[in-house]
Amino acid sequence: MKKIKLEFDNAAGETLAGLLELPERIDAVAAYALFAHCFTCGKDIAAASRISRALAARGIAVLRFDFTGLGNSDGDFANSNFSSNVEDLVQAAKALQRRDRAPQILIGHSLGGAAVLSAAARLESVKAVVTIGAPATAEHVAHLFKNQAAEIKQQGRARVALGGREFSIKRQFLDDIEQYSSTGGIAKLNAALLVFHSPLDTIVSIDEAAKIYQAARHPKSFISLDQADHLLSKARDSEYVATTIASWASRYLELEPDRSSADRPDMIDGEVLITELNHKFLRGMYSNSHFLRADEPMKYGGSDLGPTPYDLLLMSLGSCTSMTLRMYANRKQWPLEDVQVRLLHERVHAEDCVDCKANIERITRRITLVGDLDREQRERLLEIADRCPVHRSLENDPQIVTELVE
Repeated sequence: MKKIKLEFDNAAGETLAGLLELPERIDAVAAYALFAHCFTCGKDIAAASRISRALAARGIAVLRFDFTGLGNSDGDFANSNFSSNVEDLVQAAKALQRRDRAPQILIGHSLGGAAVLSAAARLESVKAVVTIGAPATAEHVAHLFKNQAAEIKQQGRARVALGGREFSIKRQFLDDIEQYSSTGGIAKLNAALLVFHSPLDTIVSIDEAAKIYQAARHPKSFISLDQADHLLSKARDSEYVATTIASWASRYLELEPDRSSADRPDMIDGEVLITELNHKFLRGMYSNSHFLRADEPMKYGGSDLGPTPYDLLLMSLGSCTSMTLRMYANRKQWPLEDVQVRLLHERVHAEDCVDCKANIERITRRITLVGDLDREQRERLLEIADRCPVHRSLENDPQIVTELVE
């Protein structure tokens, strides 16, 4: 699987840290999902990591991220609340859309499940929602602070031990979750719903799953996670959840086709095919037996999932140069141990042209020859570099004929 760090801003302009799990072959992405972790957890908790990887292996790319003030994200957790978590999800969905495609699936674990149920109404792209060990409403977490509730209300804040760590909880957090005491929003959910819950969950009772299921309209499904704990600490439970999600979601999503090599047209020897992998810059490049991708950097609006077209041009010249030098040295039985070729493309002012004001194209090629070679051998190899086939094609001003295929 391929992992890409993805940072984006929350509503307050603070940077949130995310990790996008992708299939190894980018053209195999069928849909995008957004994962919301459990309360005070983080994107790297075992369940989130395992489910994301397993879904990516099945063609569903997953973005998981740290809510404001948690993990590697900026901000102060004490100033966050359930409403800000929902807003973080909305901003994450926008980040995915800017990068490639908006998420079609929302997945929430524990309080993250309540968050995706609330966020779904604000995201038109979402067709499927999944909750795992989730409470029906955000107000459910108030029981975690019942021993400090009086102090929080009187003093405005208190230190609370959660999951073996201490967090500062402010009164505004309690006031905020009181606004989310109704399941009315679940009844308005305009997406298919899948509810996972374990009968052995000691953190969130399975009764909460019943409330979610009863409040939701069809299509809805419930799956019992027998023998699983709240955090899905066993790898097999996470794998089961991911497998089920992938199968279930295919019924409700307009999945992108798997643009694999088996789906492309037959090509003659020497021909290549370039296809769109998104409606920005990401491109699939096929030969008869290989697949590559081209893209642009994020600063230019791309996804940075492959070399740029000019990078590929330099790579073509550089690899051809290296191959040509190796073939020649082998034929001469010269002690060439390694070849390194560095190339740089520039547009420079045509200084030797007095009347010329335009820039010209220049490719600088620097060759390092490793081995016990004498001066004559090195100079000869430098001459041979200019004879590589790609070099000759570039210098011969090739004619490019463009035809429209009906």
